[in-house]
Amino acid sequence: MRIVVVGAGLGGVAAAVGLHRTGHEVTLLERAAELREAGTGIVVMPNGLRALDTLGLAEDVRGHVIHAARGGLRDWRGRPLLVTDLVRAQQEGGAQREIGAPVMIERAKLHRSLRAPLPSELVRATTPVKRLESDSTGVTVISEGGPVARADAVIAADGIGSTLRAQLFPGHPGLRRTGRLDLRGMLPRPPCMAPDLLVSQLVDRRSGAMFGLFPVGEDHLYWFTDSVLHGPPPGAREARRQMLSLMADWHPLVAALIEATPPAGIYVDPIARLAEPLPSFVTGRIALLGDAAHAMSPDLGQGASQAFEDAAALTRHLTGAEPADVARRLLRYDAERRPRANRMMVAAARQSRLTSQTGVAAWLRDTLLRAVPSRLAARQLAALWHA
Repeated sequence: MRIVVVGAGLGGVAAAVGLHRTGHEVTLLERAAELREAGTGIVVMPNGLRALDTLGLAEDVRGHVIHAARGGLRDWRGRPLLVTDLVRAQQEGGAQREIGAPVMIERAKLHRSLRAPLPSELVRATTPVKRLESDSTGVTVISEGGPVARADAVIAADGIGSTLRAQLFPGHPGLRRTGRLDLRGMLPRPPCMAPDLLVSQLVDRRSGAMFGLFPVGEDHLYWFTDSVLHGPPPGAREARRQMLSLMADWHPLVAALIEATPPAGIYVDPIARLAEPLPSFVTGRIALLGDAAHAMSPDLGQGASQAFEDAAALTRHLTGAEPADVARRLLRYDAERRPRANRMMVAAARQSRLTSQTGVAAWLRDTLLRAVPSRLAARQLAALWHA
């Protein structure tokens, strides 16, 4: 079949490669002048890695597995709240053996790895898609200057601010800002880095802020913050200053890492998610993928992994399909992916509420988290990462 994928982000590229490899005539349309992914690091959870496995795209990514003995939630001073002993869980045959380990990789490196198998002649850059026009035999893809492609099926992977989602579901409320701000940075690992903090999220019951930390390769660290957004989003320099002030009395490593990251290397985003789940990921011959379908808060680190699950499911359901089968095959994709992705959206929002609590509720949260056995926490992760 002729299949157009709109949007060359991580999920769109993965879907384009998978569909191309199954024999379809694929065209990948991207609004930017070149295929690239900006940003710092990105975590791919075990379920996302398994999805890439089915697409034959996981080999290069697997070399970036996070090697850490312990990981989990800590208070703002670095004291354990819910810390899982990953090594012990593996040795005892616990859940970690079944689910594997997450991968932490630079976004640009991951994007290059995913797009490497895609022939360059299948990619059309500088082609923003404005709308789709469907009829009984296919879909016409309209750009600024008019029609640019005709397809048997279209995969809309145009991101969190999806133009096509708004066209397909005009009654949907779209995105909703959560009232929180995300800062992200990456830098060389300090030589005296405490290994226990390598995979950690520090939460502050006084302010409801959070600081997260992951290793990237052998010698770099990826960090992020999550805090209340007061007023319009600040620039990187002002956001950095605000975080240094807010987290001045946290574990000393927090301020040291933020201070060592220049403003040019800090990415600032107001956190947003879909105001409510979509009624469907599919309309006729058109399917939504990734953030266009289920934009969620970053609290579970599942955004990319859910997009990869989408790409794997679409590839599987469209393998061997003929043009007359498209609508029926895409409904199977919707039936498989929408319930799970929507559950993940809800779980991410729940986790956001948990980690951003303040006052008595946060004190109670910390007390209860300290009482959770490490092996039970590992099993809960297994359930979350089960695809």
